[in-house]
Amino acid sequence: MTTIYDVASAAGVSPKTVSRVLNNDAAVGEKTRLKVEASIEQLGYVPSTAARSMRSNKSGLIGLVTGAISDFSDVLNAPTGLPDLFIVQGIQKVMQASGKTLLIADTGGSPESVSHLVRTFQEHRVEGLIYVANHHKQVDLPRVSQNIHTVLANCFDANQTTSVVPNDKMGQYSLVDRIIRDGHSKIAYLTLDPSMVATDQRLEGYKQALQDSGINYDAKLVVCADTLDLVDNEALIIDAIDQLLALDSPPTAICCGNDKMALKLYGILRVRGIRIPEQISIAGYDNYLAITEGLYPPLTTVQLPYQEIGQEAARQLLTLIDHQQQDHSRMEKTEIDSPVIWRQSILKV
Repeated sequence: MTTIYDVASAAGVSPKTVSRVLNNDAAVGEKTRLKVEASIEQLGYVPSTAARSMRSNKSGLIGLVTGAISDFSDVLNAPTGLPDLFIVQGIQKVMQASGKTLLIADTGGSPESVSHLVRTFQEHRVEGLIYVANHHKQVDLPRVSQNIHTVLANCFDANQTTSVVPNDKMGQYSLVDRIIRDGHSKIAYLTLDPSMVATDQRLEGYKQALQDSGINYDAKLVVCADTLDLVDNEALIIDAIDQLLALDSPPTAICCGNDKMALKLYGILRVRGIRIPEQISIAGYDNYLAITEGLYPPLTTVQLPYQEIGQEAARQLLTLIDHQQQDHSRMEKTEIDSPVIWRQSILKV
């Protein structure tokens, strides 16, 4: 392997002069610089990034831990990896523009591997670390060196680590508020698993939108129709619809915890001869285009801002790196707004 000493010998200069040319850290005559550059080219010399990073403490490397690759599957089956991939795309876009190199490590579907991956990144002297979760949740990551800045994307922890998450409360609020403004006052909500962070936050948004419009909250209109333990939640959705349609005053609109739930709801209602949106309006959450634009009528939904989460997480990490040290006063949770995507599944009444 060619060394800096080989280049110095070929150019007839000292190794220190070669180092100055490589690092642009001191004045070197133009003729000398050209000789050194010619020798580098002729010998095929590649500087040691590891050695340079040890001297400067700047490797230019950013570590990213995700389950996106191993979890990826078709959107209509189990889209657990798809959000991660969109977040990773957002991170990559910002890092590429910054000149940093993004190193991506996948968990292989094993949460136990996170500690090993984090340790490996530390051994490679990454300047920063981003952990990407597959849904909005609280995580408990292994301890990371104080010299490595860390940002959480689509998740948060109990240690006030800088994090970027979707604003689930405001997303549901905006959706319900728009449905109310289209004339609906009996709006049901089929929720996701109660243990999910998003469920509590979206329920808060749902209640707040009703309250701000002077509509009383009716607990009978809120039914859990999905759990983390079930692969197929169709039976829960059927039970939920039976409950809602049996009410003395059934809902004119139904909000679903996600677009997959809305997809199944479309089928169940059509089997029963119930027209959408003429007899009942439907809304989803996520904006999975394969579902929302494939349904008829196209599904009104809320778009989770995955790429925006990734971009903001990357920007915040770069800011931490530029400040050279952890500033605990800056550590906070940033919420990214989730816009409503309005389509034809909501009838104006």
